[in-house]
Amino acid sequence: MICGLKEIRFAAILLYQPHHQGNMAFAGKYEFEGDENYDDFVHKIGLPSDKIEMGRNCKIVTEVVQNGNDFTWTQHFPGGRTTTNTFTIGKEADMETMGGKKFKATVKMEDGKIVADFPNYHHTAEICGGKLVETSIASGVAYKRTSKRIA
Repeated sequence: MICGLKEIRFAAILLYQPHHQGNMAFAGKYEFEGDENYDDFVHKIGLPSDKIEMGRNCKIVTEVVQNGNDFTWTQHFPGGRTTTNTFTIGKEADMETMGGKKFKATVKMEDGKIVADFPNYHHTAEICGGKLVETSIASGVAYKRTSKRIA
């Protein structure tokens, strides 16, 4: 016997979940491992010199809690300072830059990458080979930060 219309609708609703990743690919704790183009990038975005020095080769620990499309993304800096952004894929959220500037953004998921437009740069984050790889682009300069999974 063929399924009834109710069963087909129910199955379709279960299968269709927009933006859902099906796994918790980003969840974990990551420690800074290396970066590329730091100086060029931070000068392009106008970061003050005190923040530039503070961020150079900084052993940032990034902690990501993911529950479906809901994320809490926390960066722990040496000395006890933390920055936390909480967002849901596809919904506008209050965010904060690494320089402390507050803004609103809609974070998207594109081809398994988290994508967000910050006030003066475009940011993506993805998991490659078990590492968190973040790329920020401003005025043609790409800054890449790689962090290894520690938990």
